[in-house]
Amino acid sequence: MNPVTLVISLFVLLFAITIHEAAHGWMAHKFGDDTALRLGRVSLNPIVHIDPIGTVIFPLILVIVGAPPFGWAKPVPVNPFNLRNPRRDNLWISAAGPASNLTVAAFALFAIMLLKTASPGVADFLRSFVVGRGGLPPGFYPLEGLALILFYGVLINIYLAVFNLIPVPPLDGSGVLMGFLSDDAAQKYDRLRPYGFLIVMALIYLGLLRLIIRPVEILILTIIFL
Repeated sequence: MNPVTLVISLFVLLFAITIHEAAHGWMAHKFGDDTALRLGRVSLNPIVHIDPIGTVIFPLILVIVGAPPFGWAKPVPVNPFNLRNPRRDNLWISAAGPASNLTVAAFALFAIMLLKTASPGVADFLRSFVVGRGGLPPGFYPLEGLALILFYGVLINIYLAVFNLIPVPPLDGSGVLMGFLSDDAAQKYDRLRPYGFLIVMALIYLGLLRLIIRPVEILILTIIFL
């Protein structure tokens, strides 16, 4: 992977993770828990969310080996005793992170469509970039550079949303799923939490995460290149 692609990928990922975590904190505040707000975590400042391993080292390794770039930040603290209905409210708090990434991806995709209208060469540039597996074709201009940032904005935010919606503790998908379970079923399901990281690593190692993301990726590329 060339240095330009590497820098763009990590920059966009950092922005996506920051939006994701701030959304969790904002939603928690809306439901009565101001813990994250008081700790300065409802912020678009990436520094307050950075986890050295999940935000820097792990994504860097993935990008270098050519895997979909994703990672995690420091968890946003939520005090369930401050919530009016902990089970129901936690469902929305958990969903807020992936929802924020999907929203950013939608706006980035719309911006690419506008750029294609303004400059038809943008689509050809992105197509050459994808076919060339990350190589920058000749004639690289600022407008195409913006399109490239938006392109990664779409893909990485989609990756992050899909990854976090996997229903394995402690990912956000588990919080969403537990909101629909009975108290007894939720307690039994939460027993997976100590093994959650190992399960997620197994999914990545076996290629199942890529299998889940690939259809969405193909749909995005089809829309952009139409």
